Amino acid sequence: MKTLYELKQNLATIGQQLQKVESELAAKAIDTTATMEDIQNLQKSRDDLKMRFDVIKEQHDVIEAEQKASLERNKSKLDGVEDPKAKVTAAKAELIRATVRGRQLSEEAKAALGDNNATGGEKILPTTMTNELLHEPFVKNPLREVSSYTSVTNLEIPKITFTLDDDDFIADTQTAKEIKADGDVVSFDRKKFKVYVPISETILAATDTNLVQTVDQGLESGLAAKEKKVAFAKTPKAGEESLSFYGVGIKEVSAENLYKAIKAAVADLHEDYRENAKIVMRYADYMDIIEILANGSATLYNAQPEQILGKPVVFCDSAVEPVVGDFRYSHFNYDPQMIYDRDKDVKTGVELFVLTAWFDHKIKLKSAFRIAKVTTP
Repeated sequence: MKTLYELKQNLATIGQQLQKVESELAAKAIDTTATMEDIQNLQKSRDDLKMRFDVIKEQHDVIEAEQKASLERNKSKLDGVEDPKAKVTAAKAELIRATVRGRQLSEEAKAALGDNNATGGEKILPTTMTNELLHEPFVKNPLREVSSYTSVTNLEIPKITFTLDDDDFIADTQTAKEIKADGDVVSFDRKKFKVYVPISETILAATDTNLVQTVDQGLESGLAAKEKKVAFAKTPKAGEESLSFYGVGIKEVSAENLYKAIKAAVADLHEDYRENAKIVMRYADYMDIIEILANGSATLYNAQPEQILGKPVVFCDSAVEPVVGDFRYSHFNYDPQMIYDRDKDVKTGVELFVLTAWFDHKIKLKSAFRIAKVTTP
């Protein structure tokens, strides 16, 4: 089906042709040298163009009326909402429905979402919702609890937060060497990826809150899965090596078993990083450590992981080798410019809400981390 814009163009083109033929017909009618055949041909051409114009105009008027009615419904719906949060939710719901159904977004919805990028879509990046919709389990990224997150275009930040008047104030020699070799500024790139959220007709017709929660949680799940995947990739894709803890050359600390390797990794950190250090590791690896240390006793199973390993533990099944360090130096940055679109799963017929986003993950200081490994026999 043609869009309203295309129909307007067609109307203008055929209208110009019709006007031209009618002018020629009027001129021929008063021209005594013109034959009846010439006049009849022009009449036939005029009638043909008029019929085409009427058919296209009918299609144009129907679609224009539908869009105006939709915009009016959305406008009255938003105008009736006073609570700012509820207004954003209603505007998000309109954005999702308009995108999936190929309709225009009302000016009121753009204003409610904050039209800083001329699309009215920058607030579509999901935020934590207090009331969760009953849905299948969503992917979590434990790094969101410990890493730094920003949303700034072309972000550049210093690796260290202060300087002194002499250049040997950094007590950790590894950090000093790293800054000398790699520079003291971190520049974030733009890595493109897409998140697809399936939306059934039932959800699309549901309440604004249910629809927005479903899409928000789906987008958050997709973003979290991507973050976790690239941050712990043992064999990163070409161009994504700098996103992974295992791809940037973080120092490895080995011992005869994982328990000793983790303790050694913590001890190997400089005190500037050790104070705020955390351990990110797989739960299965932690249970193996407990099983060995407990030696048949149930006491250790009730102890907090921090009591066992000496530092807070964050469980993540993607961390195939434990990463120890100050995770404030793990930094995710999203470009606020995002694109939303629609697609369709041809197998199921379900509509897909598509978000194209750009982000980067930088290890601001490799010296703030260690990777614990078991010594190969």
